[in-house]
Amino acid sequence: MTVTFYKDKWSEENLRKLDLNERQIKAVLYVTENGKITNNAYRELIKDISRITATRDLTNLVEKGILKMVGIGKRQVHYIMNDSK
Repeated sequence: MTVTFYKDKWSEENLRKLDLNERQIKAVLYVTENGKITNNAYRELIKDISRITATRDLTNLVEKGILKMVGIGKRQVHYIMNDSK
C-alpha cells in the first residue's frame, strides 16, 4: 500500500499529470487563486478562444471532477474547485 501526500494538489506539475491542455491548466490555476471562473473570464485569460471552445474546456474539467459548475443560466454560471476530488 502506498500513500502519496501532495504539498499542493493543484500545482502545475500535478495538473500536467491529469492530461490537461495548457488552457485548462491556466483555468485551474486561476480558480485556485481567485475562487471561481466564468466563461467570459476564461476567454479573457486565454485570448483568441471562441465561446464554444471555452465551454468545451470548462465542461471537460467538470467531467474530470476538477471543477464544479455552479449557477443557472448563461449569466449566472461559474466554475469553482470541486472539493470532493
